[in-house]
Amino acid sequence: MPDMPSSVIRRAGASALGLVAGLTIALALAGCTGSTPQATASHTATPAATSTATPTTAAGLVPGGTAQENLAYFNTVNQATLAANPNAQGRDFIDALVAAGFTKADMQVTVDTTTIGLKANSIQFSVRMGDSCLIGQNGADAGGYSSMVTPVLSTGSCLIGQTRPIDW
Repeated sequence: MPDMPSSVIRRAGASALGLVAGLTIALALAGCTGSTPQATASHTATPAATSTATPTTAAGLVPGGTAQENLAYFNTVNQATLAANPNAQGRDFIDALVAAGFTKADMQVTVDTTTIGLKANSIQFSVRMGDSCLIGQNGADAGGYSSMVTPVLSTGSCLIGQTRPIDW
Protein backbone atom coordinates (compact mmCIF):
# COMPACT_ATOMS: atom_id res chain seq x y z
CA MET A 1 0.00 0.00 0.00
CA PRO A 2 1.45 3.42 -0.92
CA ASP A 3 2.26 5.89 1.85
CA MET A 4 -0.62 8.28 2.55
CA PRO A 5 0.06 11.94 3.32
CA SER A 6 -0.43 12.73 6.99
CA SER A 7 -3.08 15.34 6.08
CA VAL A 8 -5.25 12.60 4.52
CA ILE A 9 -4.83 10.43 7.58
CA ARG A 10 -5.71 13.36 9.90
CA ARG A 11 -8.83 14.20 7.86
CA ALA A 12 -9.94 10.57 7.88
CA GLY A 13 -9.37 10.43 11.63
CA ALA A 14 -11.28 13.68 12.15
CA SER A 15 -14.18 12.37 10.06
CA ALA A 16 -14.28 9.16 12.05
CA LEU A 17 -14.09 11.15 15.29
CA GLY A 18 -17.01 13.33 14.16
CA LEU A 19 -19.08 10.25 13.36
CA VAL A 20 -18.26 8.72 16.74
CA ALA A 21 -19.09 12.00 18.50
CA GLY A 22 -22.44 12.24 16.71
CA LEU A 23 -23.32 8.66 17.56
CA THR A 24 -22.25 9.20 21.15
CA ILE A 25 -24.56 12.21 21.45
CA ALA A 26 -27.45 10.28 19.90
CA LEU A 27 -26.89 7.36 22.26
CA ALA A 28 -26.60 9.68 25.24
CA LEU A 29 -29.86 11.35 24.28
CA ALA A 30 -31.51 7.97 23.92
CA GLY A 31 -30.36 6.92 27.39
CA CYS A 32 -31.89 9.97 29.04
CA THR A 33 -35.41 9.60 27.76
CA GLY A 34 -36.42 6.39 29.52
CA SER A 35 -37.79 5.05 26.24
CA THR A 36 -36.45 4.15 22.85
CA PRO A 37 -36.42 7.36 20.82
CA GLN A 38 -37.12 7.46 17.13
CA ALA A 39 -34.53 9.98 16.05
CA THR A 40 -34.30 11.23 12.51
CA ALA A 41 -30.88 12.50 11.57
CA SER A 42 -29.67 14.69 8.78
CA HIS A 43 -25.98 15.17 8.06
CA THR A 44 -24.44 17.61 5.67
CA ALA A 45 -20.70 17.43 5.05
CA THR A 46 -20.63 20.91 3.55
CA PRO A 47 -22.76 23.91 4.43
CA ALA A 48 -24.20 24.24 0.91
CA ALA A 49 -25.49 20.66 0.56
CA THR A 50 -28.91 19.58 1.78
CA SER A 51 -29.69 16.12 3.06
CA THR A 52 -32.72 15.21 5.13
CA ALA A 53 -34.45 11.97 5.89
CA THR A 54 -37.89 13.56 5.83
CA PRO A 55 -40.31 14.14 2.97
CA THR A 56 -41.12 17.67 4.17
CA THR A 57 -40.15 20.75 2.23
CA ALA A 58 -38.23 23.75 3.46
CA ALA A 59 -41.00 26.15 2.43
CA GLY A 60 -41.21 27.73 5.87
CA LEU A 61 -41.98 27.28 9.51
CA VAL A 62 -45.05 25.22 10.34
CA PRO A 63 -46.38 27.11 13.40
CA GLY A 64 -47.63 24.63 15.99
CA GLY A 65 -46.12 21.85 13.88
CA THR A 66 -43.93 19.03 15.07
CA ALA A 67 -40.17 19.02 15.08
CA GLN A 68 -40.29 16.46 12.26
CA GLU A 69 -42.48 18.78 10.17
CA ASN A 70 -40.02 21.64 10.72
CA LEU A 71 -36.74 19.74 10.26
CA ALA A 72 -36.26 20.69 6.60
CA TYR A 73 -36.86 24.38 7.35
CA PHE A 74 -34.54 24.20 10.41
CA ASN A 75 -31.83 22.78 8.11
CA THR A 76 -32.45 25.43 5.46
CA VAL A 77 -32.07 28.25 8.00
CA ASN A 78 -28.90 26.77 9.51
CA GLN A 79 -27.32 26.02 6.14
CA ALA A 80 -28.05 29.60 5.01
CA THR A 81 -26.39 30.83 8.21
CA LEU A 82 -23.29 28.80 7.35
CA ALA A 83 -23.33 29.94 3.72
CA ALA A 84 -23.32 33.56 4.91
CA ASN A 85 -20.71 32.89 7.63
CA PRO A 86 -18.77 29.59 7.52
CA ASN A 87 -17.43 30.40 11.02
CA ALA A 88 -20.90 30.93 12.52
CA GLN A 89 -21.10 30.57 16.27
CA GLY A 90 -23.98 29.85 18.64
CA ARG A 91 -25.46 33.32 18.63
CA ASP A 92 -25.45 33.40 14.82
CA PHE A 93 -27.56 30.22 14.67
CA ILE A 94 -29.94 31.37 17.43
CA ASP A 95 -30.44 34.81 15.85
CA ALA A 96 -31.12 33.28 12.43
CA LEU A 97 -33.59 30.77 13.86
CA VAL A 98 -35.42 33.55 15.75
CA ALA A 99 -35.54 35.67 12.57
CA ALA A 100 -36.99 32.61 10.77
CA GLY A 101 -39.85 32.40 13.28
CA PHE A 102 -38.66 29.82 15.82
CA THR A 103 -39.32 30.75 19.47
CA LYS A 104 -36.21 31.90 21.34
CA ALA A 105 -37.60 30.75 24.72
CA ASP A 106 -37.62 27.17 23.37
CA MET A 107 -33.93 27.25 22.37
CA GLN A 108 -30.69 26.06 23.94
CA VAL A 109 -27.09 26.51 22.78
CA THR A 110 -23.72 25.28 23.98
CA VAL A 111 -20.73 27.55 24.52
CA ASP A 112 -18.51 28.69 21.65
CA THR A 113 -15.25 28.38 23.57
CA THR A 114 -13.56 25.83 25.78
CA THR A 115 -12.85 26.45 29.46
CA ILE A 116 -9.39 27.76 28.50
CA GLY A 117 -10.71 30.15 25.87
CA LEU A 118 -10.11 28.15 22.69
CA LYS A 119 -12.73 27.84 19.95
CA ALA A 120 -14.99 24.85 20.63
CA ASN A 121 -14.52 22.02 18.12
CA SER A 122 -18.29 21.83 17.71
CA ILE A 123 -21.37 23.54 19.05
CA GLN A 124 -24.92 22.30 19.47
CA PHE A 125 -28.16 24.25 19.42
CA SER A 126 -31.75 23.15 19.76
CA VAL A 127 -35.39 24.17 19.51
CA ARG A 128 -37.97 22.36 21.61
CA MET A 129 -41.21 21.79 19.74
CA GLY A 130 -43.79 20.07 21.91
CA ASP A 131 -42.43 16.71 23.03
CA SER A 132 -39.62 16.69 20.45
CA CYS A 133 -36.45 18.62 19.77
CA LEU A 134 -34.71 19.90 16.67
CA ILE A 135 -31.00 19.58 17.38
CA GLY A 136 -28.29 21.07 15.19
CA GLN A 137 -24.56 20.59 15.50
CA ASN A 138 -21.72 22.23 13.63
CA GLY A 139 -17.96 22.12 13.83
CA ALA A 140 -14.83 20.29 12.84
CA ASP A 141 -15.39 17.43 15.28
CA ALA A 142 -18.92 16.99 13.96
CA GLY A 143 -17.75 16.74 10.35
CA GLY A 144 -19.64 19.91 9.44
CA TYR A 145 -23.34 20.57 9.98
CA SER A 146 -25.77 17.85 11.03
CA SER A 147 -29.18 17.75 12.63
CA MET A 148 -31.71 15.37 14.11
CA VAL A 149 -35.11 15.15 15.72
CA THR A 150 -35.17 13.57 19.18
CA PRO A 151 -37.63 13.25 22.03
CA VAL A 152 -37.38 15.83 24.83
CA LEU A 153 -35.17 14.59 27.66
CA SER A 154 -36.71 13.64 31.00
CA THR A 155 -35.32 16.97 32.31
CA GLY A 156 -37.54 18.85 29.87
CA SER A 157 -34.48 20.01 27.92
CA CYS A 158 -33.13 19.11 24.52
CA LEU A 159 -29.38 19.28 25.18
CA ILE A 160 -27.35 17.38 27.74
CA GLY A 161 -24.87 19.23 29.92
CA GLN A 162 -24.20 22.88 30.47
CA THR A 163 -25.64 25.36 28.01
CA ARG A 164 -25.17 29.10 27.87
CA PRO A 165 -27.93 31.57 28.68
CA ILE A 166 -29.66 33.05 25.66
CA ASP A 167 -29.94 36.49 27.23
CA TRP A 168 -29.61 38.77 24.24
